[in-house]
Amino acid sequence: MRASDQRETIKMALDTLRANKLRSSLTILGIVIGVMTVITISSVINGLNSGVSNLVASFGTNVLWVFRFPVIGIRPTTEMLARKQLTYDDMVAIGELPHVVATSASLQYTNYQFNEGSVVAKYGQRHADNVSLEGDTASSALVYDKVISEGRFFTQTDQDRAADVVVLGHDVEQDLFGPVDPIDKEVVIADRTFTVVGVFEKQKTAFGGGKNPDDSFAYFPITTFKKLHPEVLDYWVSAKFDDQKNKALVTDEMTELLRRRRKVHNDAEDNFVIFSSDAITKLWTQITGSLFLLMGGLSMVGLMVGGVGVMNIMLVSVTERTKEIGIRKAIGATKQTILMQFTLEAIVLCAIGGVIGILLGSGLALIARLLIASSVSVVWILVAFLSSCAIGLVFGIYPAWKAANLDPIEALRYE
Repeated sequence: MRASDQRETIKMALDTLRANKLRSSLTILGIVIGVMTVITISSVINGLNSGVSNLVASFGTNVLWVFRFPVIGIRPTTEMLARKQLTYDDMVAIGELPHVVATSASLQYTNYQFNEGSVVAKYGQRHADNVSLEGDTASSALVYDKVISEGRFFTQTDQDRAADVVVLGHDVEQDLFGPVDPIDKEVVIADRTFTVVGVFEKQKTAFGGGKNPDDSFAYFPITTFKKLHPEVLDYWVSAKFDDQKNKALVTDEMTELLRRRRKVHNDAEDNFVIFSSDAITKLWTQITGSLFLLMGGLSMVGLMVGGVGVMNIMLVSVTERTKEIGIRKAIGATKQTILMQFTLEAIVLCAIGGVIGILLGSGLALIARLLIASSVSVVWILVAFLSSCAIGLVFGIYPAWKAANLDPIEALRYE
C-alpha cells in the first residue's frame, strides 16, 4: 500500500471514529484503562525506587549493622526476642578487625510499634511531642553520613564526661525554636536540662512527602543516655569497613568474632544478624516485583477487554460497510488493500486509546508526585503505546480478514 493510500486509510478510520463517538469511546475504554494503569503504577514505582535508593545512600557507605534478631522483612520469633543482647564491648571488639575503620553503638528509647517516641521536649513555652531518644558513641559521626546543619556533633570528651548535651533532629528543632538559633540554648527533656550543641539536617524519606521519624529524635552521648534510661541495654552496633570488595571478608570475620564472643556452638545457628543496605534494597525489590505483577495483571485485563471491544466494533463496521467493500473491490481494490485498510483502522482506534491512557496516566502520576513520589518513564510510555497498537493489530486481524474475503458480487447485493 502506498503512503498516500495509508494516509487515506487513517483518515477514513478517524472519520469512522468521529461518526460513532459514543461507540468508539466505549470501545477504547478498556485500552485507556490498561494503558493508564501501566503509566500510573510504573511512574509511582520508579519514583519510589529513586526515593529508596536515596534513603539507602543516606545510611552511609560501606556500613554493616549488627543486631540480635532481624529487623527487616520478617517478624521476630519468640526465640529471637529471647536472645542475649549485644554489648558495648562487642562494638569495641569489632572495631579491632583489620578492615573495619570505625564502629558505633546505639541505644534507643522509642515506641517501635508505632514508629514514634513518647517523650516531650520543652523550650520556654514551646514543646515538641512524640520525641524519641537515642544514645550514640561519638564515633557514629565517622560511621554515618548524616549532615549537621547547625553546630556540631558531640565529642569523645562529651561522652567520657557524660555531658548534658544534645543534638536535635530537624523536626524537634523546628518545633522548639522555629527561626531562633538553637545552639547553646537549654531544653528540658525527660525532666532534665540539656544544652543544644547541634542540629541534624532534614533526613530523606523513601516516599517523597511526609515526615521522617528520624527527624523527631534527640541524640545524646551514649553515657548521657544511660543516665536517662539505664534499663535500656539493647545495643545496635554499626561498623564501617574500608572497601566494598572486602564486604564478604568483613562479614565473615564479624560472624566468627561474635560467635566466639557469644559462645555459639559449632552446630548451632547464629544468635545475631549482620546485614547491610542490600537487605533493604532486596526487600524493596520483592515488593516492587509484586506491584509489577499486579500492574501487569490489571493492564492485561484492561487491554484484553479493549481488544474484544475493538474486534466487536470492527466486525460491526465490516457489516455496515459491506456494500462499500463490494464497490471498492469492483473498481480494483485487492484483498491486501482491504486487509490493510481495516487492520490500520483497528490499530488507529487502539492507538488513540493508548494516547488518551498515556495522558491520563501521566496526569495521575503528577498528582501522585505531590503526595508521595513518582517519575514518568519514557520507556514505559513507549511500551504502553506499542502494546495498545499491538492489541489493535491482533484483534483487528480477524475483522480485516473477513472484510478482505467478502465476495464482491454478494457484497454489492447486500442491503
